[in-house]
Amino acid sequence: MRLLWVLIANAVALGLTAWLLDGVEVDDWAALLLAAIVFGVVNFLVKPIVTLLGIPFIIITLGIALFFINMLMLWLTDILVGDGFDIEGFWTFVAATILVWLINLLLAAVSPFGRDSAAAVARR
Repeated sequence: MRLLWVLIANAVALGLTAWLLDGVEVDDWAALLLAAIVFGVVNFLVKPIVTLLGIPFIIITLGIALFFINMLMLWLTDILVGDGFDIEGFWTFVAATILVWLINLLLAAVSPFGRDSAAAVARR
């Protein structure tokens, strides 16, 4: 059930981001669902490894490198999904990363699974 909540949270975050930003394009519901699944898998599998390897940069930048790691996860999602989900331009990636984070933070606050799963969703 938590997996379904994370999938829904990612789909809502990516969908709202596409609706709010001109440079983020989602063709249809299938593409949005695929992007949400890929984003969840990338955050689950790739992000911990990149974060672990980036600990020196995270420390040196006082945590700012975590923002770029999150942006990298969004870029990987864009690359892996391909047609149907597209983010254009560096500044659009910056704005999309901030929006996805904020939306997931808000959704984490209303998570039916309590504080632990809410924190996990908010980290995306």
